[in-house]
Amino acid sequence: MKEKVIQLLENIHEAKDINEIFELLGYKKAEELRDLIDTLEKLVNEYVVFKTKKDKYLLLKNCPGIKIGKLAVNKKGFGFLILDKEDDLYIASDNLNGAIHDDIVMAEVITKGVKNEGRVLKILKRDIHDMVGEIIFKDNKLQVDLDDDKKDIDLVIRKESLKNCVVGHKVLVHLIKELGPRRYLAEVKKVIGHKDDPGIDILSIAYKYAIETEFNSQVEEELKDIPTEVSKSELVERLDLTNKMIFTIDGSHTKDIDDAISLEMENDLYVLGVHIADVSHYVKENTALGDTAYLRGTSSYLADTVIPMLPHQLSNGICSLNEGVIRLTMSCIMKINKQGKVVSYDIGPSFIKSQKKMTYEAVNDILMRDKVEKGYEPFVDTLKKMNELAKILRKEKESRGYIDFDLDEAEVLQDENGVAIDIVKREREDGEKLIEDFMIAANETVASHIYNMDLPFIYRVHGTPNSEKIDDFVNLVKALGYDLQTRVTDLTPVTMQKLLEELADKEEFAILSSMLLRSMKKAIYSKDNIGHFGLGSRAYTHFTSPIRRFPDLTVHRLLKKYLVEKDLSMSTINYYDSALVEIAEHSSEREQASVNAERDVLDMKMAEYMESHIGEIYNGVITTITNFGFFVELPNMVEGLVHVNTLKGDFYNYIPEKLSLIGKESKKQYRIGDKVVVKVIASSKATAMIDFELVTEEVENNGDKE
Repeated sequence: MKEKVIQLLENIHEAKDINEIFELLGYKKAEELRDLIDTLEKLVNEYVVFKTKKDKYLLLKNCPGIKIGKLAVNKKGFGFLILDKEDDLYIASDNLNGAIHDDIVMAEVITKGVKNEGRVLKILKRDIHDMVGEIIFKDNKLQVDLDDDKKDIDLVIRKESLKNCVVGHKVLVHLIKELGPRRYLAEVKKVIGHKDDPGIDILSIAYKYAIETEFNSQVEEELKDIPTEVSKSELVERLDLTNKMIFTIDGSHTKDIDDAISLEMENDLYVLGVHIADVSHYVKENTALGDTAYLRGTSSYLADTVIPMLPHQLSNGICSLNEGVIRLTMSCIMKINKQGKVVSYDIGPSFIKSQKKMTYEAVNDILMRDKVEKGYEPFVDTLKKMNELAKILRKEKESRGYIDFDLDEAEVLQDENGVAIDIVKREREDGEKLIEDFMIAANETVASHIYNMDLPFIYRVHGTPNSEKIDDFVNLVKALGYDLQTRVTDLTPVTMQKLLEELADKEEFAILSSMLLRSMKKAIYSKDNIGHFGLGSRAYTHFTSPIRRFPDLTVHRLLKKYLVEKDLSMSTINYYDSALVEIAEHSSEREQASVNAERDVLDMKMAEYMESHIGEIYNGVITTITNFGFFVELPNMVEGLVHVNTLKGDFYNYIPEKLSLIGKESKKQYRIGDKVVVKVIASSKATAMIDFELVTEEVENNGDKE
């Protein structure tokens, strides 16, 4: 009956009551009416059908004024309903209807215009079982002050769970049940540590995003059977590559090395080998190790703290492609022509012995400065040949629309006590680009192979941008006074590439390219291959990092199942056809949690660093204009707010269509891209907020800092 009801409502754009639907379906029996009532109730609970206040029904997708999404509440009390395929919906504080940050809600659009506004109708899901807070003493008792001040709820903490707590402890709190509106019975589930202890600030953010920091006893028990070196019996039926010049290139502090590379020439073809740690040999399905890898989904890199997906015995030990030891691998060996096309390839189990653990710093010195560090002499010619191939591969990618935003990233440097002592930009030179290009080639080759076999697989997909969001971006650029020649009526990777090229010589390029990136969809994992828009790729996956990403581990398992075991039975195909949907969705969620944690740690550490620079003056650039002020980015990528109340000598109005704050009397404008001079007036590690105020004097020392 469910399908019949949906099919009927598909073509109805006016709400109908039960009797009308019953009649339109042609039903007459009493039991059919009862079934219809049950079916409609289920469809309403599944958010497929919308039930009006007058007990009429309409397919939810036929209700343009009804939206479902996740609520993001601002510290000022208002929020936005985050929508996938359209602009976010503004929700005023008095229209939240009891909803709080991160609730999944149903809302109705109440006004349309420059800023669409809505009202929450119903809270559909509230997932706040575990939260992080600090033990405080208030009203003559120990209480928990939640870290996330956007979660506007009161907690009643079970007294017995506080027995090991002291003021200043950071704790994980479990919500047991709702006692009333925004009021919950809760208990302290875990003491993370004292807020002043090194590293507790980062661990608190990890727990906020449900990133597990410890492995359970079942995992520890299974680790007893994990070897420390590869045995001869494990090499059977694997390709022996130990006589090849194979090496790794990573950051100087990297310990979990999961990719190695090799290159030879054959009949004017480049023979590129990408050799990936065979984690699936040790981490099996339906084991504690396999289950914990799935639950974590990814390793998290939070400043200088690494929270691994797998225990160090695996990630830094038997799975890591360390120099001079035999390791089990899955190899993708590609023959590539001078035009950057893969003309043939082999994918399968192998074993290698890495000849050198190289660093990006040393490789970049060779490729870009002809400076050879001791011990690298035998590899110089191969590295230069690799760089030649990398540039060919990059040119081929660019010809089909590969989009390289090349955005700067900040890196936090900390002292031995975990205190931020500097913020620097991450370097991205030829060595980093070479590894990126080689990994992309391997990922595409593996994805295309299984896609052509028409077997269940997990892909890394990136959808076509929403045309309205790109139109908004183009209008923003025009508001800055630039007339774009690129037409965005047909959204292709080449179109986006041309947009970036057109903006490349503009002073605001770094800001605009970041805004363009934010207007595009996020890449996710999916069983369905829709291609990867940003790479201009028809089929893409993640094969190259199984130590730190669960989807890559899944890809290895599938390759072995299909290509080594040659298991193409219907039972196997049906199993993965179903299981990969959940794996892809969960992996995407855990990846986003890790990204959010990384962002929060960076914001916190930037604020911590600037706490010791209050009163100092910097040159900066306006990156964002809002109705309450504008954000300014410093040369070290630290960003802070100049609040509108601190702008002296005039009253400033926010003019959204001009992306400007304009003085009422002076007509002075502040716009995105404007260069300004600011003083640091406040910074708080606790809130991760930095405040600036404008100053008039120029700054010397190349404009970086007084």
